[in-house]
Amino acid sequence: MTAVARQAAADVGARNILLHDFFEICGGGERLSLVLSKGLDLDLCYGFWTPESYDPVEREDITTFDLNAYSSVGGWRTLKQMMAFRRKTRFIRGYNKVIYSGVGSPLAVHNHPHGENIFYCHTPPRFIYDQHEFYLTQLPKWQQPLLQALVTTVKPMYEAAVDQMDVIVANSSNVQRRIKHFLGKDAQVVYPPADTQRFSWRGQHGYYLSTARLDRLKRVELVIRAFMQMPTKRLIVASGGSESERLRKIAVGAPNIGFTGWVSDRRLRSLLGGAIATLYVPRDEDFGMSPVESMAAGKPVIAAGSGGLQETVVDGETGTLLPADPTVDDIVEAVEELPPQRALAMRSTCEARSQEFSTETFLSRMKAVIDG
Repeated sequence: MTAVARQAAADVGARNILLHDFFEICGGGERLSLVLSKGLDLDLCYGFWTPESYDPVEREDITTFDLNAYSSVGGWRTLKQMMAFRRKTRFIRGYNKVIYSGVGSPLAVHNHPHGENIFYCHTPPRFIYDQHEFYLTQLPKWQQPLLQALVTTVKPMYEAAVDQMDVIVANSSNVQRRIKHFLGKDAQVVYPPADTQRFSWRGQHGYYLSTARLDRLKRVELVIRAFMQMPTKRLIVASGGSESERLRKIAVGAPNIGFTGWVSDRRLRSLLGGAIATLYVPRDEDFGMSPVESMAAGKPVIAAGSGGLQETVVDGETGTLLPADPTVDDIVEAVEELPPQRALAMRSTCEARSQEFSTETFLSRMKAVIDG
């Protein structure tokens, strides 16, 4: 903690503070934390901030506390930042209310025994609960006991922390159900903020777009294989991830499929604005910001009909909801039934729908939670 931050901690008085796990990428949780801190004038504490995340200029107007808990080793990084929140956050005792965002930050709650504690839950940690077996099978045999040990260590600490929360907020009805099922707790729903003003219609430039991160849970391979069966239709994959090399090899020989890797925010806005429609088919997504951003640009979404996507995409009005576990043929059929003319007819409905998830709506609802 810097000297300036120490002085700020001493002077907080009746201020409130937000604790967020870390700023590792330009992700939805990171964006939500910045929006909430700026919009409601909260101080901000985080486990670490990497160069791959948002530009540090984003935090210039916020009093911040960096716990310096980064590690390049995945499992150890998780445990290290959780322990940092548990052991290095005694300064939060001076705050009136504390808002926690993520999995590790709630472990700080025992350092704030006398004020109100509000937990914004993006999801109960999936490597512990509903997707434990999936994460286990992705590891080499020799690493599997390490994951089991991490779960054995983290699970009781996490559940004890959640038990101490005064208010729990879920980012979707989907996550609200997970909280009830796995943790036995009631939660209210406040959808995360989509910066809908950043996106706008820029025509139709003859391509469909995928912006999902390239990992197995996002199932981008299904989308790629579908467009391999539709050589006259163009697909742009505007993202990166652990599956990038494998998926590029699958698409070799398919000139209608292009990969950009991760793109700048400006380039993303351009690609979304010029697409015919977007495709997003992850497995049981918590909420899913990409479809909301697509609709903000007036673009309908072909989406897996599961998880939070059922709460954002209106089937037949702002896109197409596929089965929860879509096949390649399901995606081909949906694309064929969403040509440019039909996508254009959905533009105004998409734009209107996106406003239900605007930053202004999010801040208004979170202010009511915090003030309540």
